Amino acid sequence: MARRIDVTGADGVRLAAWEFGDPPEDGPGEGDGSPGVLLLHGLMGRASHWAATARRLSGRYRAVALDQRGHGRSDKPSEGAYTREAYVDDAEAALEQLGLAPAVLVGHAMGALTAWQLAAKRPDLVRGLVVCDMRASALGAASQREWAEWFKAWPVPFATLADVRKWFGEDDPWAERPNPARGEFYAEVMAEASDGWRPVFEPEQMLRSRETWVYDAHWEELAQVRCPTLVVRGLDGELGRAEAQEMVRVLPRGRYAEVPDAGHLVHYDQPEAWRAAVEPFLDGLRDTGT
Repeated sequence: MARRIDVTGADGVRLAAWEFGDPPEDGPGEGDGSPGVLLLHGLMGRASHWAATARRLSGRYRAVALDQRGHGRSDKPSEGAYTREAYVDDAEAALEQLGLAPAVLVGHAMGALTAWQLAAKRPDLVRGLVVCDMRASALGAASQREWAEWFKAWPVPFATLADVRKWFGEDDPWAERPNPARGEFYAEVMAEASDGWRPVFEPEQMLRSRETWVYDAHWEELAQVRCPTLVVRGLDGELGRAEAQEMVRVLPRGRYAEVPDAGHLVHYDQPEAWRAAVEPFLDGLRDTGT
């Protein structure tokens, strides 16, 4: 079951939100005090990347995943704003229109940055945070150049989805080692066109989105987050242990978890271990009414 809910984001951009399971009958914030959960994917991602997590949570929480602007089934305006402010405002609008607040925000990579920036801006809307493999430090100009070159290296169009899985899971020179889960992750963001399989997003829009955060550090907003926050990293992910632990120290109510044998795509690489790290945190928020 996947139910689409249309949301109007900043500047009137149409966003697609998705429920992948039936929510609790008493709804978030009622009955047993279960919070609503908004799941935010990373750059190039889409709401369906959270389908397994959302289905697992749906018996106890109303879990909704959002296709962010430029991604999935949401609008991709060619002249639209792909700024930090726009992404944060979209998530704010989604929380209010979906009736989830005060909610727990679960974000991966760019989605995690959006989550903690929204928590700093609107603490009344956010009850807790899960930050998955997102750095607070600046990544710099070299990182942006590398991403631009990486997009140019994609052999699009792909003839079949099997070719997508093989290239991203085995052949991509930017991948450190073969990883079938990585191939599945990227297969999910491809759609069939007349000449083969292409990404559902525009790479140029992804670079425009990314350039609004890679040059800056984000420690100041992190320190302004007042709700309980779980920082999760894959042991082989992009967020190093030292930086993750410093993020926990900076957060007024930070906690830490790491998932072995996982890279940047923690929830795809090790889904059971991911859930084992996150679910006790969510249940603790529900049980304490935090």
